[in-house]
Amino acid sequence: MYLTVEDVMVEKVVAVNVGDTAKYAAKLMSGLGIGCVVVLEEGSVVGMVTERDLLRRVIADAMDPEETLVKQIMSAPPIVVGPSLALEKAIELMFEHGIKKLPVVEHVNEKTRLVGLITLTDIARIQPKLIETLKELFEMRGEAPPKSLEKVMRYYIV
Repeated sequence: MYLTVEDVMVEKVVAVNVGDTAKYAAKLMSGLGIGCVVVLEEGSVVGMVTERDLLRRVIADAMDPEETLVKQIMSAPPIVVGPSLALEKAIELMFEHGIKKLPVVEHVNEKTRLVGLITLTDIARIQPKLIETLKELFEMRGEAPPKSLEKVMRYYIV
C-alpha cells in the first residue's frame, strides 16, 4: 500500500482573493499562525502568498501593504497536485521546484477547486522514514539536500 496526497494533506486551508491586500493576508497569517495563504480568483487557485513573499516583495521593496494587492506579490502560477497523486511524486515536485507547500486541487469545469494543502512538515509527521530515504538519495547523487529537508529532519527525526 502506498500513501497518496489525500492521506497526508490538511483540508482546512486559508485562502484569500486576488483583490485582497497584502496587509489582510499578513494579518490572517499572523493571527492564525500559518506560513502561507492560497490565492483564489473566482474560486480557482491562481497563486500562493508565503511569509517569504511578504518579506521579499512588500517589506524589502518598501511597498505599502495597505495598497499592495496579493495578486501583485503572489507566487504564480502555482504548482498544484491532485488528491490521488502518490505522496512520493508530490515530494519529488517539491524538491524539483524548491517549494515546501503544494495546494491540492480537483479540476471541475476547467477550474481548479481547492481541496487541501500538503507541506513538507505534514509529510515528515506521517513519513519520517521517507524523509530519511530522500536525504540518502540526494547524498547518493552527490548533492546536498535542500535546506528545507535538513530543517524538517532536525525537527522531526533527530
